[in-house]
Formats: sequence, structure tokens, C-alpha cells
Amino acid sequence: MTETPQNSTNEQQKSTNQVDAENLIGLLRRKESNWVEWGNACAALQKAGYTSQQIFEATGFEPVQQNQVIVGSQVYTSIVNANIKENALSPSITNVLSRFERTGSDILYELRILTQEQRIIASEFIVAHNLDVDDAKDVAKAIKDFARMKTIPEGFSDAPGDIVAYQCWKQARQQNDLQHRSRLIAKGLKLADSQTARKQLEQLLTDFTVVSQRAAPRLPVYRLEQEEELPRILPVVGKLPLNTEDFKAVPIVEEVEPFRIVKFSGGAGAWVAIPGWRVVMQAEDPVVLIENSDRLPTPIPGTTEEVLLIIDRSQRQWHEDGYFIVDQDGQIVMQWFDQEPNIPLLGRALLVLRPKKILDQEIIKDLWQVEE
Repeated sequence: MTETPQNSTNEQQKSTNQVDAENLIGLLRRKESNWVEWGNACAALQKAGYTSQQIFEATGFEPVQQNQVIVGSQVYTSIVNANIKENALSPSITNVLSRFERTGSDILYELRILTQEQRIIASEFIVAHNLDVDDAKDVAKAIKDFARMKTIPEGFSDAPGDIVAYQCWKQARQQNDLQHRSRLIAKGLKLADSQTARKQLEQLLTDFTVVSQRAAPRLPVYRLEQEEELPRILPVVGKLPLNTEDFKAVPIVEEVEPFRIVKFSGGAGAWVAIPGWRVVMQAEDPVVLIENSDRLPTPIPGTTEEVLLIIDRSQRQWHEDGYFIVDQDGQIVMQWFDQEPNIPLLGRALLVLRPKKILDQEIIKDLWQVEE
């Protein structure tokens, strides 16, 4: 039987994809080229449908290593792309790319939290001072936190060395341990760019006043306890008399445990019923996010479980006792700020809702067992 042109094209495309996958797996298995290409290869395989475990079994690259080289290569590429826009590579960027061409995926991985412009600043500073991965993590956090401040602290500038020096100065003032305090001061003095920043740090050598660090507030965590607090959302057909077709057209409601999130077949979106507690009823623009308990800004102790974050999008005024939703490189994250940030707040977390602990989900469906 003659094969149709359409089938022939599909088989050819499938064969081409398979050959590409085999080449990428071979590149990884033999560790050809450099780690940037390894990251691109891992990303391409995952996009093609390969799981991290399958890639590990085929190449020997462990899932955690795959994640590191994928993210690191993305950071590397973003630095390259930023300079392509300028139509020329500056000497400092050339040094950066040369430094990270063969090694340094772990260092660039730490810069993932920064913007493209901040990554360039951080990478140049790291290369200039030959910093290791632990220092790179501190630099990334210092730059990110500094960028959110409304005003530049007295005595410091927005140069990367002063930004790191400010972080050292701030942490040193909160230290009771004189040895740790001295290390932070020495690090800040070594990396500071301006004389005024060094002067601020030098003052700590004679001023041993300890400034208490503001502790993060407790998350407003609740757990559903009673069966009556687990509402059901039911579709309303309408008021009689009704047409039979209207009755049949009501979509099937699917409940997703443990919060009974409702999805309608054939429709988009999902809904969940929340008990009418005062904090919920007073919200002007509430929405719900789903997160794992170990990924919260302050992780909840115990077994990891899904929790619901109830966010009021109308509350965008900073308060030191609140957790807020912000944009981070196009992704939504929840954070606490010990001082007012200079980035838009997208909403405040009203409560974190934990699911009810039900030992046997089926037992509550049998009335005689409940009564007994």
C-alpha cells in the first residue's frame, strides 16, 4: 500500500527528532563541548518529553546537576544576549564569558534571582574579585535586596562593592559573636568601592552596639478541623420551570482533594470554597494560590503538604508584619520585607490554609459508620 505524503512527513519528522535526541544524549554521555552546551542539551531533552530521571539513566547527569547546568546556561546566555544588543563585547564581559566558558555553572546558578542587567554587574564583580560560589550567593542576595530599597543608605553607593559592603555592615551590626562580626567587617572593607563605605565599616571596629535583627512575622496559618468547614460547591441549574436541555447542559463538577477545588468539565479555570471567616469575608479582592508547605518564606515544620494561600489583591500598602506577593522575573513569589521595598506589591497574604487531616476518606461517606 502506498504511504500517504502526510504520513511520510510525520515519520520523517519523528525520525529527525529521534536523531537529535540521540545526538544530545551522546554529547552528554561523552561530556563533549562545555557545560553551557550540556545545559542546553538537558533543556532540549526535557522539552522533548524526557524526564530528569530518564536523562540521568541515559547520561549519568543527576537531576540536581541537570537543573544547575540548565539554569546556569540560561544565565550565561542572558549575559551574552545583553551584550549583543550593544553590538560589541566590553573587555570586562569578554573576561566574564571567558571565565565561565569551561567552569562556573554553580556560580552563575546563584545569579538566577537577578535581572539581566544585575547579572552583568554581579558577574563582572565576581570575576574581578575571583569570588567562589558562597560569595556569589551573598553577592546576588545583596544586589537583589539593595535594589528593593527606597533610598541608598548613608555612606554607601550603588556600586556593587558598596552594595556587598552594606550587606556586611548590616549583618555585622546584628552580630553578638565578635569573631563573626570581625570577619564580616573585614570582608566589607576588602570589597567596598568607596572610602565612605569603608568609613562606615571602620566605625564598627570601635562601636560594639548590637542592633537586633527584625524577625520575620509568623505566617497566618490555619488548618481545617471540622467536617462542616469542608464546603461543597454545587451547580445551580435555575428556577423551575426549566427546559430539559438546560438541565442536561449543566457541566459535571469534579472535586480535587484535599481542598475540594472544583473544576467544570469543558470549562476553564477552577474554584474552591473557603469557610466564611471574618478575615476572608473582609477581603475586597481575594484570590487563591496553591503552594507546598516547605516552599513558603517561612517553611511550615512537619510533613510537606499542599496549602492554599489566600491573597487580597486590594492590599498593596506595605506593612512590616505582612507577607506580600511580588513579581520576580515574570513569576509570582511571596516574600516578607523588613523595610518598605521600591517594587510594586501585588497583594497581601491573608492566611495560609492547611488541609483537614482525614485518616480514612471513605469512612465519612458511610452514615452508619459516622453515627456509630
